Amino acid sequence: MKRNFLMGAAALAAIATLSACGGKQTEETAPAATEEAAAPAETPAAADTPAAAAAPAGGAVTYASFTGDAAAGEKVFAACRTCHVFDEGVNRVGPSLYKVVGRKAGSVAGFSYSDANKNSGITWTPDVLFDYLKDPKAYVPGTKMAFPGVKDDQKRANLVAYLEAQSK
Repeated sequence: MKRNFLMGAAALAAIATLSACGGKQTEETAPAATEEAAAPAETPAAADTPAAAAAPAGGAVTYASFTGDAAAGEKVFAACRTCHVFDEGVNRVGPSLYKVVGRKAGSVAGFSYSDANKNSGITWTPDVLFDYLKDPKAYVPGTKMAFPGVKDDQKRANLVAYLEAQSK
């Protein structure tokens, strides 16, 4: 029984490899053509579970994985109000977030950015904001932004939805 389980696991690994490389089967990724390899696994395949089916490729969490709620995002933004406002030309500890979505990083006049931020080449798209706001210091090493980030993916998606709504 243990051998059948291991062979079933090997078949699942081959399927995972196939999906990761676009479904092309090579001699290296092809499952062995033996009765043992064709034996069913004794546990349900992970790909058969709803959670595995809903997870993005590679397990990466993306902004597109969520439906952001701007009203809920306004509540998350409360932690940001200490340093940021949406008023054009009004900088505080952080730069104005006036029309932040679609704007190049380090481009607000009158704000003293870190070199890391000014030279990042980032454009603040919803996807970039979603990734950045998880851990700003990891995303742009050397940034002045002391905020530790929003670790909860749904809250972060809500915050990005709010930033998008404010940028229109």
